[in-house]
Amino acid sequence: MWYYDSKIIKSAKTMVISGITHPPAIFQDSTMLASLGIKPYTETREDEKYYWPGSYSVDASGDTVEGTYAGTAKDLPTLRASMLKEVNNLMNTKLSAIDWYWQRAAKGNDAVPSAIATYATALYSEKDTKETEIGNLNTLAKIKEYESRAYTEVRKVSLYDGDGIFTGYHASNTTSVAREINMVQYWTVHPNEIDPALVSLTAD
Repeated sequence: MWYYDSKIIKSAKTMVISGITHPPAIFQDSTMLASLGIKPYTETREDEKYYWPGSYSVDASGDTVEGTYAGTAKDLPTLRASMLKEVNNLMNTKLSAIDWYWQRAAKGNDAVPSAIATYATALYSEKDTKETEIGNLNTLAKIKEYESRAYTEVRKVSLYDGDGIFTGYHASNTTSVAREINMVQYWTVHPNEIDPALVSLTAD
């Protein structure tokens, strides 16, 4: 984006400056733009997940123009309510995916597998834990951290043949990567969803 005559230009367009018409192609020529007083424009906003858009200010004193929206933090009860709603929705989705095991058992067919029963119990426990944890988040910083908790993930190194076809994993070599995990969305993994490459996932 660019800035000229107190206006934001979002895309290249024909410009009429001092009676001269300039084609959109001038926006590919930084030297020409500078000579006309058209400056690159950047904009800073607070994360709208946590802030309401606040007052707007612009600094056009440099070679680039910076627009800033001073965010107003959303109130904590509103943020926690949104998190709790997401927890409840995720719980319902996960339970709906395994309800058929109990429906089948109720008809006198196969019993609910022990792994699935254990998984369901874990989900209810996690739901209770998450609701308690979220209820205790009494600052915006704590809410942000809960939704972007630092983890280190260790994975096995993938192996490929000469044609680039995956052949398996190295017996001992691993790679580590830093991740940020939203704890609202991080639940016990379904027993049938196995990641063979995952070695460990540890909170920092």
